Amino acid sequence: MLLAIPTNEFKERQQNFARIIAERGCDSAVIYAVADIFYLTGFHFYPTERPIILFVDKQQKYYLYVPSLEREHAEEYAVIDGVYDYLEYPSLTHPMITFAAVLKQHHFEGQTVGCDAAGYGSSMGYRGPALAEVLTANYVSVKHIIEEMRFVKSPNEIELIKESCRWGNLAHRLLQKYTKVGYSEIEVTSRASAEATLAMIETLGQDYKPHGDVGAHAIFRGQIGPESAFPHAVTQNIMLQQGDTLVTGAGATVFGYHSELERTMFVNEVSKDQEKYFQYMYEAQDVAFDNLKPGVTCSEVEQAVQNYFKEQGIQHLTRHHTGHNIGILGHEAPFLDVGDHTVIEPGMVFTIEPGIYVPGLGGFRHSDTVVITEDGMEMLTYYPRDLASLIC
Repeated sequence: MLLAIPTNEFKERQQNFARIIAERGCDSAVIYAVADIFYLTGFHFYPTERPIILFVDKQQKYYLYVPSLEREHAEEYAVIDGVYDYLEYPSLTHPMITFAAVLKQHHFEGQTVGCDAAGYGSSMGYRGPALAEVLTANYVSVKHIIEEMRFVKSPNEIELIKESCRWGNLAHRLLQKYTKVGYSEIEVTSRASAEATLAMIETLGQDYKPHGDVGAHAIFRGQIGPESAFPHAVTQNIMLQQGDTLVTGAGATVFGYHSELERTMFVNEVSKDQEKYFQYMYEAQDVAFDNLKPGVTCSEVEQAVQNYFKEQGIQHLTRHHTGHNIGILGHEAPFLDVGDHTVIEPGMVFTIEPGIYVPGLGGFRHSDTVVITEDGMEMLTYYPRDLASLIC
């Protein structure tokens, strides 16, 4: 299979974005969001205090504005018409001042300019002016346009997510194999993740480019024993004990695309209470699967799951919505939530992960990655879901 998004698909995305902003009255646009820059150009980078900005001019030509240390990187990997660079941040002349000068060369001054934010932002010490403070133009928000373009995945994107699922499956298989009483969380997850990643890079060879986190991973994320009742616990390096409830996570990064596989497992044995809540969770996930199809809204799927929880009298044990879109980011819109009324379409990829959290006993959550088809859904993850298969 092709382990990358081909150049022509990036070009098509750029043409679509230019068409959409033109329909909304924009002459040009400026984009700061890292995921959206990658989606349009294939350029993956780590955002720091140094601004990296994508802009498209009135001629529908795309350019990157980067620090000098990223210039050759951008020229090598980005599907782009040109690259501009600046020396450093903060430097004697602020990068946003230099950026305004670049935009004036492309006649942005006085135009209607679409922007996804007022200016560059970073938590790594960056400070700087909004674009409107350094360039006179009519600014219009285009914040969610590219995000909405990413709702429905192309056949190439779906294949990359399927490949991610395959290696997440192997990583999780190894995680379960090495899960034993007396072993530490970090010991088990490190071994499983490293072995799966080595198998992955040996099998896929030089064509494999992660464009993000390297390789495959399988983790507990601190959700071990009573700590598993915290939906987003953090690693504590807990020692595994007999009867622990475990909530796992596994996946792999393939050309910047992700999948999500999560399972509820038990160390050696399972109690009646653990079995009871496991069954509730299992059935809730089935309810979501049964309701996923084109034409229904995200909120309708979530409402069906919440109705099930209410019928069982356990709605108070739920902590989050049923799932979310996934692709370049681990969490993407739209969301399977009562407040999200997005209509589900073929090609959307969701995680399905209704959870139950019982203080003192543990958390109960499977997550599977699915793609919406013309008449329903297809499961992309394929790890066993039944209780008997998940007792380590």
